[in-house]
Amino acid sequence: MPRNRNRLSGLVDEKLLDQFKYEIAEELGLRDKINSQGWANMTSRECGQIGGKIGGNMVKVLIRNAQRMMAQNNPLP
Repeated sequence: MPRNRNRLSGLVDEKLLDQFKYEIAEELGLRDKINSQGWANMTSRECGQIGGKIGGNMVKVLIRNAQRMMAQNNPLP
């Protein structure tokens, strides 16, 4: 039985995740390549650079958002 690889499902909005990918790609200088060639023509290394940054920063972002919501007394989604 295959593992569920989409672990962020339900925790993060897909549009937010896509925006986050493009922000990181911009930081790494890959945004123009993605815009001109598309994700399908990116190398594994380039995608790994983006994914690694997302994985490393996503926990920080999720914690920050949860703390902000708790400070505003809003229930978590």
